[in-house]
Amino acid sequence: MELDRIYASIQGDLEKVREKLKSISRVDFPWLAEQLGLVVRGTGKGIRPALTLLSGSFYRYDFDCLLPMAVAVELLHTATLVHDDAIDKASVRRGQPTINSIWGDEIAVLMGDYLFAKAGEFASDTQSPRVIKLFSQTLATISSGEINQFRNAFHLPQAREDYIRRIYGKTASLFSLATQSGAILSQAPEESVAILKDYGDNLGIAFQIVDDILDFTSTAEAMGKPVGSDLTQGTLTLPAMMLIERYPEDNPVKRLFETGDMKNIPLALEMVRNSSIVDDCYRVASEYCERACQSLKRLPENPRRQALIDLAGYIVARSL
Repeated sequence: MELDRIYASIQGDLEKVREKLKSISRVDFPWLAEQLGLVVRGTGKGIRPALTLLSGSFYRYDFDCLLPMAVAVELLHTATLVHDDAIDKASVRRGQPTINSIWGDEIAVLMGDYLFAKAGEFASDTQSPRVIKLFSQTLATISSGEINQFRNAFHLPQAREDYIRRIYGKTASLFSLATQSGAILSQAPEESVAILKDYGDNLGIAFQIVDDILDFTSTAEAMGKPVGSDLTQGTLTLPAMMLIERYPEDNPVKRLFETGDMKNIPLALEMVRNSSIVDDCYRVASEYCERACQSLKRLPENPRRQALIDLAGYIVARSL
């Protein structure tokens, strides 16, 4: 199912979120405004702001209150990408040169900081102390997850539980912020807030697992960045873990992590692609999507509930 159909019930309001995001590029840095505009306008599929709007539609749908939070969630996500690119020395993101490749790591870090600050400003516009605190807690969780990933680069002894905990921190926590804040701002009862938190947690984990699969199976043209980027950075993801589990004595991932020889990356990609590992990883992602949707049945039935279910299906089936 296409995203336009999934977003049908919120499409008009989601477009207003996109327009607000575009306005962020009108800053006091003329020499940087064009590049900032590219970063903000290239915000992908809008899944996180869409989750905020959809989750805020089960009770009292107050778009004036949801708008700044939807913008805040996407700006927070964009800021993390800018910082990630600087840390990883990435040169391309979504087919475009990264900020750090054009202006250097220092400017990229400062731009990320600027976007974090703007995200916090928009979150405060909700005038909800609970949501503002949740925003701050999520930023701390994301930062902790990124630190954890950086410290464990090229570190082989990692269990699947470590992996799930890490991707919750760096990815799923932001999905959870989107769904929880939407519920809170719609004055949902606590049971419904908990249901939508659980949905965001599990959906975010599934999303990152699929991202990690695509890093092995997609192409540089489709992804807008080189394939095998996780292995290049020494990040152990689920496909690589499964490869190690199947060939514990000797495999290209193990050799890469032990010797740093990048020639092992194409070998690892080929081994994963030519095995059942891809299907096994998709199965794990599907299980998390099923968990995400299971409790939604306890929410009021409306088109937004079906949209959340369809979005879970889209995430596990996507190719980009």
